Amino acid sequence: MVSSTKGQNSGGVLSNVSFLNNNQPYLGNKMFEDNQGLSFYIVRDDLLHPFVNGNKARKLDGLLPLIEDHDVTDVVTCGGCQSAHAAAVAVSCAERGLKSHLLLRGEQPAILTGYNLISTIYGNVTYVPRSFYAHREKMLETHASMVAGSSGNVVYCNDIIDAFITAQTFERSKFVQMDAPRGTKSHSTKVLVVNEGAGDAVALLGLFRLVDYLSQDHLLGRTRAFNFVVDSGTGTTAVGLGLAALCLGLPWKVTAVMLANTIDAYREQERRLIFEFKRQFCFLLDIHKLNGADDGIVHWVDHIRPRKFGNILEGEIEACQQIAQKTGILVDPVYTLAAWEMATQITTAHGDADVVMLHTGGTLGMFGLAQRYKSYFGMLNDVTKS
Repeated sequence: MVSSTKGQNSGGVLSNVSFLNNNQPYLGNKMFEDNQGLSFYIVRDDLLHPFVNGNKARKLDGLLPLIEDHDVTDVVTCGGCQSAHAAAVAVSCAERGLKSHLLLRGEQPAILTGYNLISTIYGNVTYVPRSFYAHREKMLETHASMVAGSSGNVVYCNDIIDAFITAQTFERSKFVQMDAPRGTKSHSTKVLVVNEGAGDAVALLGLFRLVDYLSQDHLLGRTRAFNFVVDSGTGTTAVGLGLAALCLGLPWKVTAVMLANTIDAYREQERRLIFEFKRQFCFLLDIHKLNGADDGIVHWVDHIRPRKFGNILEGEIEACQQIAQKTGILVDPVYTLAAWEMATQITTAHGDADVVMLHTGGTLGMFGLAQRYKSYFGMLNDVTKS
């Protein structure tokens, strides 16, 4: 719930508004019966798993069963030093008895913390010079070949999806996790390469599962026109939400806050993912429902306070603190604060906008930011005392 404070709060980018978390919101038919005031919903995907949460969990949701079905023994992926994606892959692989090999950009930090620490504990981390990391495809291919050795083989996400479809085994697996005993698998090394951020079409399947779940009558239903707000790094999550809503015939809009690229780059990513999804998974869907997808399914918007990706600005740490203290919800200044600010702006400008913010997780990244922005985080005690 959002209310105006008319400057009562001390500083911060949300200084003119205050928040109150309603843990028992009206859902289903009750949404039509009572006015809940100025407010927006939050889908708490940050609570899915201690380390594998938010959109990282959703993007791996459709891939992990395929990895198990296809006897993969090792997974190679990459990301930044504090990559939530890399940590999610490491933990997910360890839970399934697989080995993960994580190529992290830059140098090893003096103190391991946040997602970097989780990646190191659960996976096999290699730090890669930035000049080498700039050529990601070659870097991943080279490292995967080294892991596979002379007797193993390297596969990509598209390879196992195409093999899966060709074998016509989709009805058996249905993209739900299976408990096939590892002892019955082949002992040869099979290395899967997963792109940075898991930004492939298979990642969209997890968003389909989420949208299908939320559209149940006792939750958001299928008739009300919600505006989903999400922060966008690669843009995969936003495209998945939009494509799922279109395919399921829902009157939902997706507003994506661009954090890491230009609008042209995001639109190209949108076109690429939709094309790949049509090619690989058209047998799952009524293809006619995708006719409007080529015209764009995501409303891409600029960050309220634009900056170079990864940077945080003065007042944003205090804004995260304000939200945490008022609602018990932790957001981070790089990703989820951007979505929170946009959800707040739309809600205050259009009181009946029916806004839903998808919390994409990533809050362990705060530990890495605290090392990088010591002066900003050091001011928190002063704000609390005042």
